Amino acid sequence: MAPAPEDVKVESISAYGAARSTIKGKPLDAEDIRKIDAYFRASMYLCLGMLYLRENALLKKPLAKEHLKARLLGHWGSDAGQAFTWMHFNRLIKKYDLDALFVSGPGHGAPAVLSQSYLEGVYSEVYPDKSENEEGMRKFFKQFSFPGGVGSHATPETPGSIHEGGELGYSISHAFGSVFDNPNLITLTMVGDGEAETGPLATSWHSTKFLNPITDGAVLPVLHLNGYKINNPTILARISHQELEALFVGYGWTPYFVEGSDMESMHQAMAATLEKCVVEIREIQKKARDEKKAFRPRWPMIVLRSPKGWSGPRMVDGKHLEGFWRAHQVPLPAVASNPGHLKLLESWMRSYKPEEVFDKEGKLIPELKELAPVGNARMSANPVGNGGALRKPLQMPDFQKYALLNIKPGISSLPSMSNMSNFLRDIVANNMTNFRVFGPDETESNKLGAVYEAGKKVWMGEYFDEDADGGNLAMEGRVMEILSEHTCEGWMEGYILSGRHGILNSYEPFIHVIDSMVNQHCKWIEKCNEVEWRVKIASLNILLTATVWRQDHNGFTHQDPGFLDVVANKSPEVVRIYLPPDGNCLLSVTNHCLQSTNYVNVIVADKQDHLQFLDIEEAVEHCTKGLGIWDWASNDQGEEPDVVMATCGDVPTHESLAATALLRECIPDLKIRFVNVVDLFKLIDHEDHPHGMKDREWTSIFTDNKPIIFNFHSYPWLIHRLTYKRPGQANIHVRGYKEKGNIDTPLELAIRNQTDRYSLAMDAIDRIPSLGNTASGVREKLLNLQIKAKTEAYENGIDPDYVRNWVWPYPKHAQ
Repeated sequence: MAPAPEDVKVESISAYGAARSTIKGKPLDAEDIRKIDAYFRASMYLCLGMLYLRENALLKKPLAKEHLKARLLGHWGSDAGQAFTWMHFNRLIKKYDLDALFVSGPGHGAPAVLSQSYLEGVYSEVYPDKSENEEGMRKFFKQFSFPGGVGSHATPETPGSIHEGGELGYSISHAFGSVFDNPNLITLTMVGDGEAETGPLATSWHSTKFLNPITDGAVLPVLHLNGYKINNPTILARISHQELEALFVGYGWTPYFVEGSDMESMHQAMAATLEKCVVEIREIQKKARDEKKAFRPRWPMIVLRSPKGWSGPRMVDGKHLEGFWRAHQVPLPAVASNPGHLKLLESWMRSYKPEEVFDKEGKLIPELKELAPVGNARMSANPVGNGGALRKPLQMPDFQKYALLNIKPGISSLPSMSNMSNFLRDIVANNMTNFRVFGPDETESNKLGAVYEAGKKVWMGEYFDEDADGGNLAMEGRVMEILSEHTCEGWMEGYILSGRHGILNSYEPFIHVIDSMVNQHCKWIEKCNEVEWRVKIASLNILLTATVWRQDHNGFTHQDPGFLDVVANKSPEVVRIYLPPDGNCLLSVTNHCLQSTNYVNVIVADKQDHLQFLDIEEAVEHCTKGLGIWDWASNDQGEEPDVVMATCGDVPTHESLAATALLRECIPDLKIRFVNVVDLFKLIDHEDHPHGMKDREWTSIFTDNKPIIFNFHSYPWLIHRLTYKRPGQANIHVRGYKEKGNIDTPLELAIRNQTDRYSLAMDAIDRIPSLGNTASGVREKLLNLQIKAKTEAYENGIDPDYVRNWVWPYPKHAQ
């Protein structure tokens, strides 16, 4: 029976008062508290200085308007709680010799992270002009949220950061990615209570079901309940202890609470609670490693409730500041125009007693400097935070040994994807501690099941007897599957950012779920390219299959190839898109992508059996060029073509070849050049993309005065966008997906979008000037064939045999 309401103990959910904590104890003596509190004051002084000051860094003069930045930018609200957590963890790093990394999840939390890096000396080591003295501090303050400086997130310029947090929701998944196959690492992760309202963050709490205490490290989340977002309360800060505890126990965690605002008691409570968590993590790992038997424990986590803008003024002009949403950004935005507020700011900054915590030159005093770890033990100096420095090249088998053999171009029908999975299987086998395959429950469906021979799916949950019958589950697997594209992507990003390698496979239509996430990673890489000390990381590789043109049973909801448009918007320095037409090209492209660095690579290839076109040597040549004329499919050798039939994508290539065959059969004198594109960015002008062709090369392939019938995998306007500068651009006529679909047969779907063989052949006839009106009969014949094929599909529910089993009618050896 549930207790009556009057019997339920109501616990305060206020952020104020003496510390209230699950873990009791007083591990700190009075001297410890004095020093830690002084370190906290130094941290807060730096955070405020970053928001406001460009001169007078140590307040040796009365604060004046001319000492302020002209524009006050940045965020204050989460800084105190983050710095508070960081500095308390430093004590444990020293005591237990921990390998630790800090991930800052709250939006715009950079002042907290930057202040700790500066106090630890790392920032000055990386950026010598931001030295540990008054002038260095002045430059450190001025650069924050300032033109030519650094942003208000933990950007790539921030030592020790692998997580910028520009878009909220990924701190936990990034943290888990960093500890997979990293058994000694603890990633201390601050989760903002606003961030905790996002879908990706909510799902990522389940990551414990994939964490092996033998082979992996641990994530220690600190849910920071400071109560408010920009202008609203946060949900988790306004529910009872009972609900919060039930929520996180239900997720599989053991939550420990630390709540309050009184500094002395909060220092004791946080010190005791963090130490309890570290000891518990080590006990879990020791048990699993000593017994050599993995299990899923309830990992510890902390719920830290402290006031938003902690240590700031509680009230200003009769309005709440500390502990309210007004503390979120710049807490006193009008100091330049309000003399009273300027005086209040000075009083506030002086309350941290900078003259006590920094010496006359501006360096942190020795007794406080000793509180931080040294060398790489400092969280801002951990090599994991610059994962490229730890990256080891993959041990790659020779991809050519997996080639599809005895290829008869346009005649051989073979399984491209399942063949490539053999190559992927052996990559997994050769790299059992630094390569993982990620995907949302689709690895088997995507014909990549061969990888399970090398490493099964990680599963730390309960097992049933039937799992032995093809479940492919293992506590020490290499495939990471959860039905959340966000979590899979976050795991992989954390994994590669910390120095490892991976590939994510997903259905093409639903990769849009992570559009903005990939966008953020692209921005991270682009900025890393500008930061000298950042070492290149492995590329983020995304394999898209179950493509738009083969969704016969799923229909319109599963037809969307628009992810390519999203990627094409990103900087040409960091993105690549490949559409291999057949199995051997898929091998070549995959091999290239997995060995590349600092890119987002997108590979689009259907998972079904398909016609094959190139042997492995030809495939390597073709992929190296990025596009090229297929001589065996052309008949214009030594002559000007009448038309160029161009393609990009496996299914479009198939249909375009069939169209070419129809034209050659019906109009034998027609000269046709067949061009296939693998590397989409070859189409861009070379001035706009490093892979782009020069106009002379373009003209030699496509001509500048002949019609080009371009059959494209995705939306047609992307090709027009990429080629708008090209000579003869008006001659390019693109066919692609036009948002027309249903439960269609493959040919019927192509007809709806005018990418089928009949539409393409008729389009060519309409565009070739030399034909005039002489091919009207042929055009009529093609239209009749199209109607006939469509009618048969409607009647029988399947494309006619002559469509399904079509092969190229001009064998290579006979040409």
